[in-house]
Amino acid sequence: MSLHQAIPAGGKGMDGVIKLALLAVGGQGGGVLTGWIEAVARANGYVCQATSVAGVAQRTGATVYYVEMAPTGPRAPVFSLMPAAGDVDIMVTAEMMEAGRSIMRGFVTPDRTTLITSTHRALAVSEKMVPGDGIASSEEVIAAAEVAARRFIAADFDALAIAQGSVISASLFGALAGAEVLPFAREAFEAAIKSGGKGAEASLRAFAAGYAAAQGPIAMPVVAVAIAAAPIGSARLLAAWQALVDRAGRMPEAVAEMAVLGLRKVVEFQDLPYGAVYLDRVEAVLARDRSPFELSKQAAKYIANAMAYDDVIRVADLKTRAGRAERIALEMGAKAGNVVQLTEFLHPRAEEIVGLFPSRLGAKLEASPVWMARLDRWFNKGRRMRTDSLRAYLMLYVLGGMKRRRLGSLRHAQEVAHLEHWLAVALGYLPVNYDLAVEVIRCRRLVKGYSDTHARGLSKFDRVLDGIALVAGRPDAADWARRLREAALMDEEGKALDGALETVRSFV
Repeated sequence: MSLHQAIPAGGKGMDGVIKLALLAVGGQGGGVLTGWIEAVARANGYVCQATSVAGVAQRTGATVYYVEMAPTGPRAPVFSLMPAAGDVDIMVTAEMMEAGRSIMRGFVTPDRTTLITSTHRALAVSEKMVPGDGIASSEEVIAAAEVAARRFIAADFDALAIAQGSVISASLFGALAGAEVLPFAREAFEAAIKSGGKGAEASLRAFAAGYAAAQGPIAMPVVAVAIAAAPIGSARLLAAWQALVDRAGRMPEAVAEMAVLGLRKVVEFQDLPYGAVYLDRVEAVLARDRSPFELSKQAAKYIANAMAYDDVIRVADLKTRAGRAERIALEMGAKAGNVVQLTEFLHPRAEEIVGLFPSRLGAKLEASPVWMARLDRWFNKGRRMRTDSLRAYLMLYVLGGMKRRRLGSLRHAQEVAHLEHWLAVALGYLPVNYDLAVEVIRCRRLVKGYSDTHARGLSKFDRVLDGIALVAGRPDAADWARRLREAALMDEEGKALDGALETVRSFV
């Protein structure tokens, strides 16, 4: 939480109009939040206008919502349709990098602007495309905001909302009320939420959390919330889950936190027995490790990533989960009785299709050029599925429900074989070079995504391990392993890795 000199409640621009801009990406309820702001203004005797312009910066796009309001008077005010640089009183951003963009565009100025932002990250496409760590620095944005804004309020409003069973729009609305930059009482804000009907109770709880955050420093143990959350299910399943959590918690402290997070990831991906297999693998590494247990900590992270791989079943499961349609309708601002049409875009390759088959049959099909060409001709084309229709939704629902068959599939057999080979290579270096074993574990970050992205990552991973084998006997082998991995992450084509491998071959 960071609070700076407050501007007077109800402060207005030179033309007597209060000007508020909001930047939000898909799924964050920007339209709902804008509607609440309009409602509270009009209910308190203000005339108000709201506009929005969709962008394409992240996910479904970063949308600029703009609200202008003024007290009712003898002359109707003339409102602008979009914010102008240096002419915004209140800037609300639903994600840290959107705060940075608002500063870059000149919407935040030290003479007038209160900036309210959530500190969590929703990664932009440009950040996801980088083979390595392309995540922009939140610290740099915070430093810029402290200089650029007249008043700066920042907290993880997304985590605050989730902890209350709601979405970030409600906690940001609470922060707006708590900042006391609009001339309306708290009760007026709450009345706007109550008028929305369904989901009002959870929204009011998130509103209260956001209000408290804007009023003063609070403690928000986000990691603790994530760890404590358990899968929904029967008492028997919850007891089994807790037993696994307790088992992970008995690991050394340096490993336990990562192991619980990894456990949750693999259980969500498959089921509780799969989570037990995950802990078996982590414990096998831990049994050969020593303090400060860096090897086991890294293994706990990357084993979970390897076991929760992306496949067609997971994509279908995510697209048909309970609450997704409601969340999209909420973001679109749909009212009761409105019909929302939802189109999913799918582009499966032959490799994804054959990976769904039982391992023996899938292996035979994959080895047949004729069958692979046939499957590619049948399936490798862009598909649009209207999942607001029963037929398309049921197709994805059935596909997402195939996770019970996943463990017998060709794709799973391939992933397990790769995982076991990777761990064997890493642990093989352990007796002679602990640091090298850790670096090999970290190399698993090269493998991510699906389809062509996954194939490129696997190719780079294999080439890096081959390069590591060439330098394994050197005292600086761990350093060279790190250099090779970082070279592989520098570009999509692998040109930097080619150069690094050429250097290695030149002195071995």
